[in-house]
Amino acid sequence: MNKEPFFWDNYSDQPQVIKDKIYKKSMRKKHIKDYIKLLFSSIFILPIAILFMKFFRGKVETSNRDFIGLGVNLDKDDGKNIQQELVEELGVKNLIIRLPLWDIQNIDLYVDFVKSFNEKSPKNILLNIMQDRENIENLEFLKQSLELIFTKFSSFVFEYQIATTINRAKWGFFSVKEYFQFYKIAQNLKEEKFPNIKLLGPSVIDFEYYYNVRAMFNLGKIKYDIVSAQLYVDRRGSPQNRQYGIFDLKNKIDLLFSLVKLSPKCTDDIYITEVNWPIKNTAPYAPTSEKECVSNEDYTKYMIDYFKIAKNSYKIKRVYWHQLIAPGYGLVDNRDGKIIKYPQFYAFKELLEARL
Repeated sequence: MNKEPFFWDNYSDQPQVIKDKIYKKSMRKKHIKDYIKLLFSSIFILPIAILFMKFFRGKVETSNRDFIGLGVNLDKDDGKNIQQELVEELGVKNLIIRLPLWDIQNIDLYVDFVKSFNEKSPKNILLNIMQDRENIENLEFLKQSLELIFTKFSSFVFEYQIATTINRAKWGFFSVKEYFQFYKIAQNLKEEKFPNIKLLGPSVIDFEYYYNVRAMFNLGKIKYDIVSAQLYVDRRGSPQNRQYGIFDLKNKIDLLFSLVKLSPKCTDDIYITEVNWPIKNTAPYAPTSEKECVSNEDYTKYMIDYFKIAKNSYKIKRVYWHQLIAPGYGLVDNRDGKIIKYPQFYAFKELLEARL
């Protein structure tokens, strides 16, 4: 990821904003036709989805342990199995683990890391395969990388999110068309050699469902086994806060589910694979500016509300909290080599033990 103009921010665990404005402008101009397709498909599909969103009823009924998941990362591993111990303490069994394609040379470390969480009790692992520009532009190289990943993991990992945050240029994609080409490599490998795995997409972040429309309503031979979304809701407030007058978390879920029901490209299963709130006074670890940050007390309340609303919609199969160790937005602060459990850590544990 640290190849100009793409650079990784180790504090907030995400790419930095692209500073080369000339490059970004030229790339967007190059993909202007796809933006036009995105615009027109949204004009036709979104009104229909909004019209029908209250008619589709969810049927997902599940326990908190099956519903709630958590992110853990190899780069937070200190060699002392702290994450593994914290996961066991929480009692969470669904884990999402990032595997950056730009670190493919260390794949065996990721294999060992994933396996380490199954030593005391079995876990359901979702592997989040994160893209870089090199793999987006070189599809033959991407095929080699994905085939290696599936070969190494497919006997014990059965779900793979193919790319992440596809609607943010700093993550590498400049159009949904580029994502189609990327995803199709994984889909072809599944169909040819790895039929036992499930692929997740399109992994759009925030309430930008026009990208979902382009990704889920098209003429390409794309099929999502599970629809993934990174559904953040009002960084500065509660899940009940509204966008565009009516879209609180409940209505955003209703609209997403409506798109899923109407789309011929996917099943009805939806995973929210990333959500959190940024924490006050944790810069530079917070993933946003201080203006959007909230107290740990508000974070805890919003987290509980988020899980409750999503679960009671009966339309979301699983929500993965991002992530276990992250001083600026997670459940645990590891600054200065110390492990400090935030209040939300204990609330998360209680959620796993209780009914919402």
